Amino acid sequence: MDGMQASALAPVVIGDTPLRWQDVVAVARHGARLALSEAAWARIDNARAIVERIVERGERAYGISTGLGALCNVLLQPEQLGLLSRNTLLSHACGVGEPLRDEQTRAIICAAVANYSHGKSGLQRQVVAALLALLNHGITPRVPAQGSVGYLTHMAHVGVALLGIGEVSYRGRIVPAAEALAMEGLAPVELGAKDGLCLVNGTPCMTGLSCLALADANRLALWADIIGAMSFEALRGQLDAFDAEIIALKPHPGMQRVGANLRALLNGSAVLADSRGIRTQDALSIRSIPQIHGACRDQLVHAMRQIEVELNSATDNPLLLGTPDDYRVVSQANPHGESVAMAADLLAIAMAEFGGLAERRLDRLINPLVSGLPAFLVSQSGVNSGMMIAQYVAASLVAENRQLAQPAVVDNFVTSALQEDHLSLGTNSALKLAKALGNCTQILAIEYLIAAQAFEFIEGPGFGTGTALAWKLLRERVPPYHEDRWLAPDIAKAAELLRDEQVLSGIGAAIGGLQ
Repeated sequence: MDGMQASALAPVVIGDTPLRWQDVVAVARHGARLALSEAAWARIDNARAIVERIVERGERAYGISTGLGALCNVLLQPEQLGLLSRNTLLSHACGVGEPLRDEQTRAIICAAVANYSHGKSGLQRQVVAALLALLNHGITPRVPAQGSVGYLTHMAHVGVALLGIGEVSYRGRIVPAAEALAMEGLAPVELGAKDGLCLVNGTPCMTGLSCLALADANRLALWADIIGAMSFEALRGQLDAFDAEIIALKPHPGMQRVGANLRALLNGSAVLADSRGIRTQDALSIRSIPQIHGACRDQLVHAMRQIEVELNSATDNPLLLGTPDDYRVVSQANPHGESVAMAADLLAIAMAEFGGLAERRLDRLINPLVSGLPAFLVSQSGVNSGMMIAQYVAASLVAENRQLAQPAVVDNFVTSALQEDHLSLGTNSALKLAKALGNCTQILAIEYLIAAQAFEFIEGPGFGTGTALAWKLLRERVPPYHEDRWLAPDIAKAAELLRDEQVLSGIGAAIGGLQ
């Protein structure tokens, strides 16, 4: 997003009210500025004063005056504590693989700042200010995607950028961190006691990534209803399956919302009116859209709640309670991300189901034995293959999503010489969820193309209010498929349409709102 668009967004201020996952998306994806309230800064200063009091008194406190992990019983001297923080970042910045997308790294930083805003961590004000500066100046550390068991490596790569080490994305280029900081008039930070531990601790990595996933999953859930309605109509489904009185007899909230969407999208369909009674009942992939999409919607609501609670939690270890004159330092396990890991795994299952059902619908559309339409939805089949291989692609993506739906959270490893002997693998959960969302987008894009192509062969009666508009919007970007042509660009254009929030809003407005 360019500077003019970003400046038009309202800034996100953390500190006085609960942070929403949508706020993280606004900062990470759309470039909204991030700030902390005065109350949040006061809490940060209070916790820092506790750290300084502990160092002054020479007390033993994990990560403040001791080593980390299995080295928690090694007491350090005050002059070693800043070096410990620096060394913590350097030694933990050992991730591997391709770098995260800029928006993913920005989401992680935003979630980290939210954690520090509670004033239970103890890092210096200047370190939090430096993280805000990265976001607000458009400096994004290059963070390898792989290597986290839930925390540590990703934020360590962010942390070394604060020191002027490593590479960052800046003004469309990859440059040394020191160069980008200098260009913006920013100085590398000087770390003190506990700063390094705070920067690598907690659950901001999985939580920030999952906030972006929620935005994508919400959008795809609505598109699944729209595109599913198009396939239902092209296959001349029996609309009684979506009857409001029938749907109400199974009162799952998601099912009610999907049923309402389908009825609104298909409202006024002469195709369905003329097709009433042509078969006793449809295949399950057609008549069970409310039940399956609805179940996925309910899991999405549950995941939102889990992720948003985590986003508003203090997730460091140790946590600092009280004031410099009356405090407690508590070692505990809030950095363990079980709740977010389970939520991300659950969303990956939901995405696999959305995509799996879409593939079953699109397969019926290209099969003349059940569709009543030309084979593979093209004239002169034989010399033309039509949409044959697009279904293969969808099947491949569905298979990959089934693999990605295997939960990461039930896996376990032992790290840090038995000190950390149960791990959430929540970052792995969030990363594979991002892949599943990408695959689901492509599957729905293929179904969109195929359903729209099926509409080309249905003459006479009109389509539903919402489905007709969805068809028209795709045709503004992708022409009908009269004979074989390079199909990959068509799929890419359909997928890009699915990412356009304004298009989705327009369809919703035309039918009185999508739920």
